[in-house]
Amino acid sequence: MPRYMVERTFPDGLALPANETGAQACLTVIGVNAEDNVTWVHSYVTPDKKKTFCIYDAPNPEAIRRVATRNKLPVDRITEVRVLDPYFHR
Repeated sequence: MPRYMVERTFPDGLALPANETGAQACLTVIGVNAEDNVTWVHSYVTPDKKKTFCIYDAPNPEAIRRVATRNKLPVDRITEVRVLDPYFHR
């Protein structure tokens, strides 16, 4: 399955509380993603919470866009990526 990095901008900052409400929001996203065979692997968030860089496994970028729309999440850019491990020569 291809892997993608999804860049998102949240002009007012990402509002995801570190409590049960935030956990439920994440579970909802995971459930919606599964409908299109999209897996959220993990995300990186800037200190000001205005940008995220999310790693996804998905069949194609269109599937990511579909679930983002259903999850009401912005998408700035989708880039197919591969892992580069700095220790691969050992």
